[in-house]
Amino acid sequence: MTTAAHQPARARSGVLARYPLTSFFVLAYLLTWLVWSPWVFGRDGAGWLPTSIDPALVGYLNAFAILMGPTVAALVVTAACEGGAGVRRLLARVVRWRVGWMWYLVALVAVPVLAVLGCVVYSGTLPDVAAIGGPAFLLSYVPSFLLVAVLGGPLFEEIGWRGFALPRLQRRMAPAAAALVLGLLWTFWHLPQFFSPSWAEASGGGGPIGIALYTLTVLSFSVVISWIFNNTRASVLIAILVHTSIDAVSTLLPPMFPPGVGSSAVPVIIAFGGAALVLLAVTRGRLGIGRLRAEDA
Repeated sequence: MTTAAHQPARARSGVLARYPLTSFFVLAYLLTWLVWSPWVFGRDGAGWLPTSIDPALVGYLNAFAILMGPTVAALVVTAACEGGAGVRRLLARVVRWRVGWMWYLVALVAVPVLAVLGCVVYSGTLPDVAAIGGPAFLLSYVPSFLLVAVLGGPLFEEIGWRGFALPRLQRRMAPAAAALVLGLLWTFWHLPQFFSPSWAEASGGGGPIGIALYTLTVLSFSVVISWIFNNTRASVLIAILVHTSIDAVSTLLPPMFPPGVGSSAVPVIIAFGGAALVLLAVTRGRLGIGRLRAEDA
């Protein structure tokens, strides 16, 4: 539980401190949606921006939108609740790397392999590794992985979702419920992007069915990442690596499998939904919360 030392009297008197979770999500949505709006609402995501805009610039704008949302919201509300000491504790989680080598294997190897297995089960075919350049693809995958981590969103999203929101949700409700609630709120944050046909197509499809499938996907991710987060003493760094692995491997799946398989949300739901159900059953919904120390909870 949050102690008085974590919440100085002066900080606790503000509106943000009295309603930290509500304040965080309102700020995260508002700040991100304001920055997203110029290119989300319009023809194929062009919105009010010129149709000739450099795709790289859109990538930078997307990173800025995410930075302005979950990250800024987390820092602002943490400062209001816990002052500078709380902000330092939050940022310390981002560089918490001493978690055991096994969790790096989970984040960097097991997560991509799980995504591939989902496609194998769904399609009944083995991956065509040659289609992505064989083992040599690692030379291009590493820089791409780092680019996805920054411009794709994981770095700045996870400071908010897991760094700020998840620990507070887990103080209020059971870990399984916290993971699912965060998954729904995480999905809702992404909803404006479904106005962009290209983003919707890359995320499993548009319309109500596409949004429903995307919601199931994010709920599955949220349970898996929550379990890893709790088992690594609230390491935001490992959560960032897991999130990046999920995003990075999604670009490799389409060329390795028959048309429509790698870009479908169904294989992902099979893989990570199955993993989420197993974790919920094995941990009895606690998702490793017992591994957290009092100062990390």
